This record gives sequence, C-alpha cells and structure tokens, in this order.
Amino acid sequence: MDFAWTDEQERRHQEILDAVAKMCANDDFQGGSGYFDRRQWRAVADVGLLGLPLPREHGGQDLGALDTARCFEAFGRACTSTGLVFAAGAHLFACAVPTARFGSAPAKERYLPGMCSGELVAGNAMTEEAAGSDVSRLATRAREVPGGYVLDGTKSFVSNGPVADVLVTYATTDPELGYLGQTAFVVDARGPGVVLGEPFPKMGLDEVPAGAVTFRECFVPRENVLGEPGGGAAVFQHSMRWERTCLFAGYLGLIDRVLDEVRDRVRTRRQFGRALADFQAVSHRVVDMKLRAESARLLLYRACWEIDRGGSANLAVALAKLAVAEGAVANALDAVRLFGAEGFLVGAGIEKALRDSVPSLLFSGTSEIQKTLVAKELGL
Repeated sequence: MDFAWTDEQERRHQEILDAVAKMCANDDFQGGSGYFDRRQWRAVADVGLLGLPLPREHGGQDLGALDTARCFEAFGRACTSTGLVFAAGAHLFACAVPTARFGSAPAKERYLPGMCSGELVAGNAMTEEAAGSDVSRLATRAREVPGGYVLDGTKSFVSNGPVADVLVTYATTDPELGYLGQTAFVVDARGPGVVLGEPFPKMGLDEVPAGAVTFRECFVPRENVLGEPGGGAAVFQHSMRWERTCLFAGYLGLIDRVLDEVRDRVRTRRQFGRALADFQAVSHRVVDMKLRAESARLLLYRACWEIDRGGSANLAVALAKLAVAEGAVANALDAVRLFGAEGFLVGAGIEKALRDSVPSLLFSGTSEIQKTLVAKELGL
C-alpha cells in the first residue's frame, strides 16, 4: 500500500489550508456573530469546498472520497468555526451527494449548481421524534398523487434546517414494508407546505442552526424522487457512507489543531520551575492524544479508499466514524486538563473544541450504533 500523497494532492491540501486560514482571518468573514450567514457560506463555496465530489458539469470537482476527505480535513484544521465545517459537510454529503447519485436529470440541473456555488443551503431531514437511531419506521408519510407525492409529517432535528433552501428528506410510502417502504425526496424548502422551525439552543456547533421541519400537504413532483420509490434506505446508506467518512475528516482537522495547541502550551507553560512537557504525566497524555489522532486517521483513510475502489466499506466506515468521534472527544477533554483553568475559560478555544466534539458521538449514527454495525460485520 502506498501511503504517499501525490504532488497534486499535497498542493490541493496546502491551498485549502491557506485559503481557509485567510478566509477566517478576513474582517468581513468575522463580521457576523452566532450562526453562519450567506456571505460566509459563499466564501466557503469560493474555496471550492461545497462541490468537491460533485460532477464538474454542475460546478463540482469530481474528486473521490479519499481526496474529498483530505480537503475537508484541511478545512477542519484551518477553520475554528467547527459548526460551519459541520454545516458544509451536512449540506454536501447528506444532501448534494445523494442528489448527484440518485437524482433525476431535471433535479440535478435544478439543484446541484446552486449547491456547489453557495447560492443554496441544503438540510438533511431524516430524524424524527420517535426515529433517531431506528429509522426503519418513519412517521412522515408520502402519498402518491397525480404528478408526484404529498408529504405530511415533522422532522425533529435538521441541521441547516432553519435557513435551508433545499431539503433531502425521507418518508414512508408503504408502511407495511418497513425500510423497504421508504422513499427519498429533494424538496424546495421555501415552497408551499414546508414550515421551517426556529433554531434549537445547543451545547456546541454554535455556527450551524438546527431545528424542526414540518411538511403539511407538501406536494413534491415525481422528478424530485431520489432513486426509485421504496429505495430510500439505499439512498440514505449511500449518503451515510460519505458523511461518516468525509464529514468526519473535518473532525480529524479539529483533532490536529487541538493537538498543536496543546503541544505549544505544554512546551511554554512552566510550573515548579519546569516546562509542563518535562513532566512524564503530561508528555504521556500528549502521546495518547497523538495515538488517537493517527489511529483515527488511518481508519478513515482506509474507509475512503474502500469507497473509492467500490469495495464493501461497511466495516471500515463504522470503525472510522467510531474512532474519529471518540478520539475527538477524548482529545478535547485531555486538552482541557492540560490547559488547566485557562482551558475552562471561554476565549482560549479549548472549551469550544470540547463542546463541538461532543455531538460527534451522536449524529450520523451514535457510537453504540457503530459498534452494532461492526459486530454485525464480524458475524456476532
């Protein structure tokens, strides 16, 4: 196996690091507060981050999963607004990718260029009040009518939902068939019958708004079905492969950024006349952080390689998502310990890294769900 990056891959990675760092340092970019605004969203698109794996004909770059992950890793490392990284990942991997793979020609022509350019913001509307980890029985219904379907139901937690222009959603078209009776749709979020809820207060990922979305007699034309009627589970699993790898590459970037900050801290902070790094308890904790980072990185790269080669990636994807999420939280908590009181204070950025990491244990399938998937792959 060749572990080296090509000159082109190295160039692309460095260009994104530089461009994102410049973007985030720009006064116009920093001018907003709270949730991301359209100016910031278009700035992310201008770097090329909203179209990485999408077809060139629609404004994308046609990159594979591994190259896309490396780009998102650079994004997560250079951008301290992890909520913005997450928002872009949810938009791209849970919405644009399945639209590109399963959408009709008219749907792709209508939505993908705007998704790539930053003109549109997309939200993935899957989770319901009684369907979080168990998505086999969705209460949202889609009944067939002449020319399309009518959706009714409420999605309880939609990242980007309060500001979305486009939604990728899933509804039950045949309740008797379980997950085989679910259908995926791409929906105009600003159209009749769609009610976008107010943003929820959250413990982290401050820059991305998330809220409920309700469909009330919402007509969706047949051309906006993704894949085949009843094939929603396949669409969702395809998007989850990309989300559990490439979106989580952004968390690899966060892990690296926090590790750099910790290393600088323990080298310069002195106690009892010595640098913190001179204490074995401290240096060994930093080594543990590095071990988690590199283990998660190798697992995630392996999963992306499997996706690119068309192999059975289920085991690799579940292991990668589990390792990155658990590693991000453990490393952020270690960083708080090593920064001491300063790590507890707002401003140093360490407590924010911890708050932003905790949700990674939950979305895209909880750590427990990933372990269940791994156990299944092992024949247990």
